[in-house]
Amino acid sequence: MNRLPMGALRRTPDIDLDGTWKFRLLPHEREWKSVEVPELWTMREKTDRPHYLNIAMPFDEVPPAVPRHNPTGVYRRSVNLAPYPGRRTILHVGAAEGHLSVTVNGRAVGTSTDSHLAAEFDVTDAVTEGSNTIELRVAKWSAATYLEDQDHWWQSGLSRSVFLYTVPEVHLADVAVVADYEAGHGSLEVTVATVGLDHLHETGWSARIEVLGRTETSPIAPRVVEPAFTTPLSDRSKRSEPQGVPDGLLDLLSLRAADAPIAEELRPVADGMMPPQAKAGTAVFTLGALEVAPWTAETPHLEDLLVQLISPGGDVADAVRLRIGFRRVRVQGRDLLVNGERVLIQGVNRHDVDPRTGRVISRELMLAELSLLKRFNVNAIRTSHYPNDPVLLDLCDEIGFYVVDEADIEGHAFTTTLAHDPRYLPEFLERVSRMVLRDRNHPCVIIWSLGNETGYGPGHDAAAAWVRSVDPTRPLHYEGAIARDWHAGHAASDLVCPMYPSFEALAAFSADPRADRPVIVCEYAYSQGNSTGGLAEYWRLFENLPGLQGGFIWEFKDHALDPDGDGRYRYGGDFGDEPNDGTTLLNGVVFPDLTPKPALYEARGLFSPVRVTSGAEEARAGTLRLRNRQTFADLGAYDLRLQVETEAGPVGAVTLAAPPAAPGTEVAVEVPESIRVLFGTALALTVTVRTRRDAVWAPAGTEISAHQVTFPRPLPRLPRGTGTAHAELRHPLLRREPRLSLWRALTDNDQSFALDNRFLRSGFFQLTPVDVRTDAATATIRYRAAFGDEVVHTRTVTVLDEGDYLLAERVTLPGVTGDGLRVGMEFELVDGFEQARWVGLGPWENYPDRRTSALLGAWESPIGDLAVPYLKPQENGGRGEVTELHLSGPAGTVRTVHATPLHMNVSRYAVSELEAAAHWWELRPSAKTVVHLDIAHRGVGTGLLGPDTRPAYRLSQREYGWQWRLTLTDASA
Repeated sequence: MNRLPMGALRRTPDIDLDGTWKFRLLPHEREWKSVEVPELWTMREKTDRPHYLNIAMPFDEVPPAVPRHNPTGVYRRSVNLAPYPGRRTILHVGAAEGHLSVTVNGRAVGTSTDSHLAAEFDVTDAVTEGSNTIELRVAKWSAATYLEDQDHWWQSGLSRSVFLYTVPEVHLADVAVVADYEAGHGSLEVTVATVGLDHLHETGWSARIEVLGRTETSPIAPRVVEPAFTTPLSDRSKRSEPQGVPDGLLDLLSLRAADAPIAEELRPVADGMMPPQAKAGTAVFTLGALEVAPWTAETPHLEDLLVQLISPGGDVADAVRLRIGFRRVRVQGRDLLVNGERVLIQGVNRHDVDPRTGRVISRELMLAELSLLKRFNVNAIRTSHYPNDPVLLDLCDEIGFYVVDEADIEGHAFTTTLAHDPRYLPEFLERVSRMVLRDRNHPCVIIWSLGNETGYGPGHDAAAAWVRSVDPTRPLHYEGAIARDWHAGHAASDLVCPMYPSFEALAAFSADPRADRPVIVCEYAYSQGNSTGGLAEYWRLFENLPGLQGGFIWEFKDHALDPDGDGRYRYGGDFGDEPNDGTTLLNGVVFPDLTPKPALYEARGLFSPVRVTSGAEEARAGTLRLRNRQTFADLGAYDLRLQVETEAGPVGAVTLAAPPAAPGTEVAVEVPESIRVLFGTALALTVTVRTRRDAVWAPAGTEISAHQVTFPRPLPRLPRGTGTAHAELRHPLLRREPRLSLWRALTDNDQSFALDNRFLRSGFFQLTPVDVRTDAATATIRYRAAFGDEVVHTRTVTVLDEGDYLLAERVTLPGVTGDGLRVGMEFELVDGFEQARWVGLGPWENYPDRRTSALLGAWESPIGDLAVPYLKPQENGGRGEVTELHLSGPAGTVRTVHATPLHMNVSRYAVSELEAAAHWWELRPSAKTVVHLDIAHRGVGTGLLGPDTRPAYRLSQREYGWQWRLTLTDASA
């Protein structure tokens, strides 16, 4: 009520109202307290805490009922004003999470819903000279709450800035820009709308624009009265003169509309009957054949546009500046095109979240987030599931990201009703239209999204029709329109944008002759906990199959909160919020503090602008072939660092300028002789891609990806058993001798309902020795799993020297599930080990189905740093393809060598400790060293919401055999 229309103009505050306000929370509090705005009271109030639910509403009502218990925050402050005659005073509330009611000096000004778009109110008639009291009342629940059921914390308060600004009585209301680009040239259409002129038959006002060195002026269109029929003459006393009305005049309207034949002499009459008319109070500029560089996410070129409103006397009455980018977005057949080129969407879903402040997000944090994403080669963002702060879009324009701008509509708990409920139709239209009107001048926004997970119904079709009429320059996206049928939903979605599709579904749809739209997956690669397995398989499909163009990883950042700043991140239930969905919001590829998880490094390599396409033979011959994966930019922005990986470590680093390969082409790079001479016993040639120049998102020299050419790898040759055979293995450095291990601390994906408790049903979490038989060389241990199934482990130990053992292992499993988690050995060392060095894949954590970007080499790390502290503890820190492990510290050294590469995990915590902890911060500091060496280890998949680990990375064998060497050297020896 009384909210001003939304527009694209952003005004500079005259009075910044951020800072100290008085606050009280009704009905709990009577006394006022001081708080700092913007803020969410749920981040500090003990009586109304954050509440996390994914789907269900936090109260048991149905739309549009509002629960009786409705916490309401009242913000109040006084401000001294000196109103200027002839100017309007506007109150801007950047975002109010809840139902906003505004009063000024006790006078009701207006109300607003939509928690993620600004609300503005003209308070001119309510303010006075001197002190004025502004009160913003935010009710937590309203009928509109049902449309804000996103997978996030329920919070309340004022999450964005509040300020006052003034404008003249006659001022700019909005500016709509269409900056098009085609065939090497730009064109520009600027529509200027005003307030205070649309009632005038003659305005005398004009608009002026300055852009690309040109200045253009256009009059503000006056009000034009629609023509009416002439009143028939009633005077019969004399013959009237003919008025020259042609015979069949009224027929001309329909003939013209039907494009039917019209007599040549009547064509001007027909055209004049419905002349094109500019909307009153507006001016339109059209400029063509502009020499301008295009905008893309790879080349984010922006231009300044100055728009001025000129009074009849020639004065500048009002003015705004915009940054615009020239580009064209369209769907052609099964391709999404930017400037005529097919682009791959390497995206993430992004929520507003700061662990300390909730959804109060600073510009500094936005820049840090986008800079991190740019450094990891992400090129697209979906604003899941509401419009973000316009500052984020400013940064996306500048840094270069493609954005799917999503309306604040998610009715996940009522997907079958809300889109069909006529009572909610105005809200659907308001939320979509206000987003479009606010953001349509941003070149980064290439797709409009009608919201998320609200079923599909007339509300969506109505909103889609409005968008198509107002902004036909961008395609529409809505997953609900295609959720049941990828061939349907054309009215609301120009894209096929599924969630968590199987690989087989994508391949089948790509091959389907009925498919007629691009596939851009709106959510995939679900990343809760130790996850994101199979990302490389998705990208094998995206890069090779027609009609598939990438998608948006779910998601960017864990939503855990830390309101007290003590480093103890909280998830659902930690605030006493019941019911809750627990850890489901811990599904980012970065931690809450923006520390990248290993999954983001996997994406970094896959998303890199450079791909190495040559192999070992070409490298040895002196040639390295690179493909430029970019669509618009050459490789001139990067340097290449070449180094050789050996079992002793990296050697021979050389930096080269990347050749200026054109987009989409391959180029050969000569490998320097100083590098080639080191290939003799090399494991791999590593090619690191680094930025050449400073940018707002990274200084020069920033590493953005690393790739390898691997050489045939000679495996270690273990000594023959010439020493003394011995069945037992005891040593002062061993707290627990090597023992069979078939269990890992369950990942979130391991516990997916779709796996039907597969791993728990195996019983492998508990292995009880029931029979041990030994001779001089061999021990055979028969274990009983938790539910009675037999596991047989046979080991032959050969003592090569003091503390030096050769172990031959054989394991026979029951056919309980046909799948497992790990098969390997676990042992624990005494305290006093600090450093780990290994030859294998690294340096970051990797698993069999998430290691395409991992690098082969010799790596070193403090043991404590090998862990990945997933907020809900689970299996973590593994490294694959390890042939040698060296652990050292004051206690001594331990070395293992493996004839077959093993999957390694060195941790300060046992599996049981990880499984017993609900939060990583509950794990007490530990000096123990627990080592797992696995002949087989299951991939991590995305099975909690999406495809499970692919069959190639599951454990389907019943028998496993391998050999390894264990050498222990006590420091006191």
